[in-house]
Amino acid sequence: MRADSRTVQAFDKSWANATEAAACRSQEHRSLTLSRLSIPSVESSHEAAKPLLAAVQQQLGVVPNLMKVIGHSPAALEGYLSLSGALAKGKLSAQLRERIALTVAEFNGCDYCLSAHSYLATHVAKLSAAEVEAARAAQSEDARSAAALQFARRVAERRGQIADADLAALRAANFDEAQVVEIVLNVALNVLTNYVNNVVATDIDFPQVTAKSKL
Repeated sequence: MRADSRTVQAFDKSWANATEAAACRSQEHRSLTLSRLSIPSVESSHEAAKPLLAAVQQQLGVVPNLMKVIGHSPAALEGYLSLSGALAKGKLSAQLRERIALTVAEFNGCDYCLSAHSYLATHVAKLSAAEVEAARAAQSEDARSAAALQFARRVAERRGQIADADLAALRAANFDEAQVVEIVLNVALNVLTNYVNNVVATDIDFPQVTAKSKL
């Protein structure tokens, strides 16, 4: 495996504008639940993961706990960073990608991802508080975004086994075939991080947001 900074350079640069500030602000909001797996420092991580984590540190200013956890498997970390970075260069806007992340995280009850993406949606994608809240319910004041979120949640709910009508509704909202594929891949990317965080109970290093199913 080649693990170097070029993999991380493809990673979504929106994190670079928000993660360090979020880590500082989260101290007073941090969950008391301890992670089920260790969250190693960059220095104590697997040798093959160190270049990737160091590059994340250089780009973002901090290494979020999620990446430290995934870094237990250098192959998984490289795959995650590569897919995230590739999708960031796709046809979907940062605003829509953050909305999808919120929809999927709420559906899967992932507090870590809700916390991270609520912060990123507000401070990087510049969505209003009302739009962040709406995205958690797969809704938006923008009809086209709402169609994408309804489709994304349907993909998550049905594990991809959607109906023809679901896809027809998305296409009617003027999403082309490349965008359909990217919506599905963004759902999959967020399912990946939701499942990792839910299994591990990753310590939250963003201002904490709790899934509505847990309230």
